[in-house]
Amino acid sequence: MRTPERAPRERRRGGVILLVVLLLIVGAVAVAGGWWAWAIGASGPQQKIVVVIPKGAVGSEVGGILKDAQVIRSALAFKVMARFRGFSHGFEAGTYTNLTTNMSVSEALAALKKGPLPTKSLSVLFPEGLTLAQTAERVQDQLGIQRKDFLAAAKSGSYSLPPYLPKGTPTLEGFLFPKKYDFLAGVTADEVIKKLLGQFKGEVADLPWGRYRTLGLKSRYDVVIVASMIEREARFDEDRSRIAAVIYNRLKRGMPLQIDATVEYALGQYKAKLTYDDLKVQSPYNTYLHTGLPPTPIASPGLASIVAALDPASNNWLYYVVCDAEGHHAFTSSYSEFLRLKANPSC
Repeated sequence: MRTPERAPRERRRGGVILLVVLLLIVGAVAVAGGWWAWAIGASGPQQKIVVVIPKGAVGSEVGGILKDAQVIRSALAFKVMARFRGFSHGFEAGTYTNLTTNMSVSEALAALKKGPLPTKSLSVLFPEGLTLAQTAERVQDQLGIQRKDFLAAAKSGSYSLPPYLPKGTPTLEGFLFPKKYDFLAGVTADEVIKKLLGQFKGEVADLPWGRYRTLGLKSRYDVVIVASMIEREARFDEDRSRIAAVIYNRLKRGMPLQIDATVEYALGQYKAKLTYDDLKVQSPYNTYLHTGLPPTPIASPGLASIVAALDPASNNWLYYVVCDAEGHHAFTSSYSEFLRLKANPSC
């Protein structure tokens, strides 16, 4: 019988298994500890941010809001620590302006414990010439509305503004009127959009919109497209109607508009000088490659640019170039003169 001889081997095997299990447990604890330290910690630049906590929000919801706003790293770690820090009854709803990006969970909880500011009016300036994306960035920074949520609403196709913005238009680009506005803290993306659209309607109501037909355009929407290009190209009021004239003169001749601002819109960035490769970007907004108007406005024009789009200067200019450091333009109907001005700018 060999049964007694097996016992030592079985004991050794059992010891090895126990050791492996212990090592796995220790490893798991170490990994979990490392994750926890990372999840409740923070690193990176801290920028002030406005965060709105809705009524009735609990730990997991608040953690998700803070994580989306890049305040904390982990919604789960926030939920767990909030429970142990006495936030089991939830958080006070309101607008918090004492938060920043890249806070530790402890710092975020301490800021939330102080409570939100009393409901107040928030002033936001939307300058002329902002794109929809730039407007969304400003809305996030100053009103606490997530950029992605604002863009989703603005590109939902659910807004219209007859007779300027047709029903079903997939983007509000060009129609969020630039101006300084006051909003109550906690305002929603829908409320911001409706206020800016309403401002557009009121500002342009008395303009001579019937002129769009004599200008060779198909709709009032086309007027806003032209105005948006003028806004991005002109730095001085006296140049607006002149640039408008160049646009209409080129459209009548079937010439490509060759507006640098449309190429910048296609690229998604503004550049001091475009390269030849930039001018080849494949996009319906590239007016060097395509004749006619771009498919949508490329920015939000101010009232002066909309007026210029409806009342262009009376001349036969086809070209313009920036002629000084301030951004004034020189205009000509001669291609050879255009080349001369381009080589040696002078106003």
